[in-house]
Amino acid sequence: MGNPSRWRDGTGRLSLPHAPAAVPATAPVPAPVPVEIAASYGTRRRGLLGRDGIAGALLLSPCNSVHTFRMRFAIDVAYLDRELRVVDVVTMVPGRLGLPRPRARHVLEAEAGAMERWGIRPGTRLTITADPPPAG
Repeated sequence: MGNPSRWRDGTGRLSLPHAPAAVPATAPVPAPVPVEIAASYGTRRRGLLGRDGIAGALLLSPCNSVHTFRMRFAIDVAYLDRELRVVDVVTMVPGRLGLPRPRARHVLEAEAGAMERWGIRPGTRLTITADPPPAG
């Protein structure tokens, strides 16, 4: 998972949870989802503003509340605790202020409908692996 307290701006991968019980055990394991990691004040503040969508997800860390003012599209928001367990999942349309979740330490954002497709719901423990920084 990487150490969430040591995340830096960059990219990573979200490994999706196992399929729900209604899906046959022989179903293929879902491919990891690309994640942008926003760990600095500037990247967290910018978030998804100015974008028309996102391929994958955006992780804001540390973070326990978000807003959708000046956003161009609806988003799913998963509030995560220290161990990356989902505390709550909500869909937010543009122009809203989300309530802070006291137990949340990170927020995962994606286009509306993505969390349901990915099987992310309260109680799910996520695995996010940061990509190594570019050499240079």
